[in-house]
Parts: sequence; C-alpha cells; structure tokens
Amino acid sequence: MYRIFIVEDDDKIAGILKETLDKYGYEVGRAQRFHDIKNEGMQWKPDLILLDINLPRFDGFYWCRQIRTCSNVPIIFLSARTGDMDQVMAIENGGDDYLTKPFHLDVVLAKIKGALRRAYGEYAQAPSARDEWELNGLRLDRSKNSLVYTDNRVELTKNETLLLDCLAAKFGSIVSREELLEALWDDVDFVDDNTLTVNVTRVRRKLEELGLPGVIETVRGQGYRLSTKWGNPDHE
Repeated sequence: MYRIFIVEDDDKIAGILKETLDKYGYEVGRAQRFHDIKNEGMQWKPDLILLDINLPRFDGFYWCRQIRTCSNVPIIFLSARTGDMDQVMAIENGGDDYLTKPFHLDVVLAKIKGALRRAYGEYAQAPSARDEWELNGLRLDRSKNSLVYTDNRVELTKNETLLLDCLAAKFGSIVSREELLEALWDDVDFVDDNTLTVNVTRVRRKLEELGLPGVIETVRGQGYRLSTKWGNPDHE
C-alpha cells in the first residue's frame, strides 16, 4: 500500500483528495503543521507528496526545496496558478509534475499512478549492471541518484537520473524529445513539453557544477545527445 502525503490548506480540496485516494487503496496523510512541513512529511515516510503552492508561512516551492535536501520522493504540485513560469519554478525547485486547479480526479489518479510506477513499480530502474556507469570519468549511481566527477558530487532527482541515463544509453547519438518524454513520463498526454526543457536545463546546471559545461548538446529540431568530447584533454 503506497503512502501519500497531502500538503493542502484548503480543507475541502484536501478532503476530496483524501476521500478519493482512500477509495483507491492508498494510505493517506494530511499536513497539519504548516510551519514544519519537511519534518512532518518525512516522519510520515510518504511514497509520494501532493504539494500546494499557496500555503501559510512559506510556499510550496520553499518546502519542495527543503524536502529535496533529504529525500527524492516523487512530488506533484497542485496549484490554482496556471502560468508557465509557475510550472517552470515547480520543476526548477525539485518537483516532478504539476497539476492546475480545478483538476479532474481521474487526471490526478493517472499522474499519481504514473509517478509511483516510475519510482517503485514496473517502470522503476531495475537492478542491473548499469545501476552505476562511468563515461569519461563521469559516474552516475542510479540507485543513489548521484553524479560524481573528479571527486565532486551532486545529487539528482529521479527524473534527472532517468534523463541522464537515457542519454548515456545512446552515448554520442541523438535521443529525440519524444523518447525522453516517454521515458520520464509514461502519461505524455498530460505533460507540457516545456517540462522536459526545464529538466534538461537542471541537469546541465548540475554538470556545470562539476566543471562539465556543454556535455548535453541540443540538436535543433531533433533532440539531445551527450557530447563525446568531455574528459578529452583536447576538448575546449
């Protein structure tokens, strides 16, 4: 039984979500301490978090960043904000998906099922020889969602790990945006194409933190690929 933690200060919306998820067999908890979402949520040990943006004290972006300091649990934002920038900020701050209010409960359930399958179920990364791979000194540990280069380490979200793993599996070859969307989100009909762009930007930024700019190349109109040049002394 998967555990879902709802962070929503509107009692009516939270109640509807809880009632629906209870009906489908999930174990559901609701946030009570809106000044202490991180600790309350982690004590509850959820498998997925539904997170509103407009909250008392601090907004959902803040709490998502706080949760990401200690957990890669899937986080789906729920918000009345419909602007593209809000969705970009949700992904930038560590969210995995975004739903706008008012929402259809069928869509919420589809998003939840998809996120749980990717994280823990049939689409989760199975133990294999590729759980940890190395390319030109760059090492990705899929089991820990971490990336290491020259003794420097950065932590990745689940989707960032999947993205980098897909590109590495076709090292030097182009991976289409469609392939990446299907790998990261099985329910692609509900995914804004801009969400993929944001995830690519985040992975690029983390590679730059390791001293590896330009590793992910954009092939206009086709997709992305990993450059074959990094780690090469002649690469400028």
